[in-house]
Amino acid sequence: MKKILTTIGGLALAALVFLGPARPFSAASQAAPDVQARAALNAMSQAFESAAAKVSPSVVSIFAEQVVQAGGGQGMPDESLRDFFGDQFFRRFFGDPGQGGGQRRTVRGLGSGVIVSRDGLILTNNHVVDKADRLSVVINDKKSYPAQVVGTDPQTDVAVIRIDAKDLPVAEFGDSDDVKVGEWVLAVGNPFQLMHSVTAGIISAKGRSSVGLADYEDFIQTDASINPGNSGGALADLDGRIIGINTAITSPSGGSIGIGFAIPINMARKVMDALVAKGQVVRGYVGVSLQPIDENMAQALKLKTTDGAIVADVVADGPADKAGIKRGDVVVTVDGAPVRDSAQVRNLVAEGQPGKTVTLGLLRDGARLERTITLGERPRERNDQAPQSERPDAASQQKLGLAVQDLTPVIAQQLGLKSETGALVADVVPGSPADDAGLERGDLIQEVNRIPVRSARDFERLARGLKPGDAIALLVRRGQGTAFLSLKIR
Repeated sequence: MKKILTTIGGLALAALVFLGPARPFSAASQAAPDVQARAALNAMSQAFESAAAKVSPSVVSIFAEQVVQAGGGQGMPDESLRDFFGDQFFRRFFGDPGQGGGQRRTVRGLGSGVIVSRDGLILTNNHVVDKADRLSVVINDKKSYPAQVVGTDPQTDVAVIRIDAKDLPVAEFGDSDDVKVGEWVLAVGNPFQLMHSVTAGIISAKGRSSVGLADYEDFIQTDASINPGNSGGALADLDGRIIGINTAITSPSGGSIGIGFAIPINMARKVMDALVAKGQVVRGYVGVSLQPIDENMAQALKLKTTDGAIVADVVADGPADKAGIKRGDVVVTVDGAPVRDSAQVRNLVAEGQPGKTVTLGLLRDGARLERTITLGERPRERNDQAPQSERPDAASQQKLGLAVQDLTPVIAQQLGLKSETGALVADVVPGSPADDAGLERGDLIQEVNRIPVRSARDFERLARGLKPGDAIALLVRRGQGTAFLSLKIR
């Protein structure tokens, strides 16, 4: 080590001999980098200034009023929104539902919107205007207008309202399909009644689903500060073009913690156009329940990746059933385009109009095949939504932590399972793999790794062959729906 240090020292000395003494430090030598750095910062600042100046005039404040029965909890916003925005925000704008002694009173909410036509069409969130008895809009010049609802779509949380005005400043739309993770964005809205507040951040992620706010989710995630009152406002790029409609935040306190979600403007525009033209959104329907594929499920079903969506159930006589789609098929493409998860499949199918045909690329028992489906119209009762429980369950008491029994005629009648067969879950051990997976008493296990289970004995026989590290996929009937659940043996 000493030799190496000496050698380096020798090289340094030689450099001094041949190159001469170092030039003394001068203020002039520092000036050029400072000027360049300052110029770069000024250019960036001007980009933010220009974008904010372009988009801000088209962002409005929306005030919603609703008469409710105090103390009865009537008319209060959805609990999922309370989770996003926090109790403090809701007490401020909606009051305390425990007060009032049954008297009627007016509660007020605040949101934002984006002007999309010169004659007064405004794009916003459904939850901003939902159940409001009266709406008013304040535009950039602080003038207030009464507003009427043109149409709402709770399934995407999009709404369109109108004010009677002319020559309004209209937002320019961007292309949300082209935005990149890491791209700078501005969030413009009216948080806490602070009109036309602008915050900056980046796009943190794209394609966020399972957020729990709407049926059809494909959110842009951003760390630009979004707070209560920003809902319905603009998420804009540095050219001042709208790329998203700010919708929700994840927050334990009601304030921004850098996790905000916006509806991509391409999705919002399609919904908006349908609401303006027809007053409602008509969606394509194939009649299946879809689930995402996790690592355990992929291992159990011998899939190479977790991309795609597994068909958990097929509606009898629905479009998918008529086209030959079967429970357990894995959807990997829609019209030739690869899909990453069940949310993307649902969104792509929903964009199609009834009567249109779509081709699903499938994996069935390891083989590739295609099925062409003529889309129906999605029922209003949302019966093609994926089951809410998507968790796993298992075999013997020792390995999996659950007990099973045969489905007797009496129990089958009580549970509404008269024509079903399988192993009925009789008990789940707390803290076991089955418990962690979410299996419940009364669940009916009908398949293990695609092998039919007709009795408790069938299930125990399959369970005996399991060893630690094995992943299994169970087909479980709960109520009137089925779901695939994955589990890894510990």
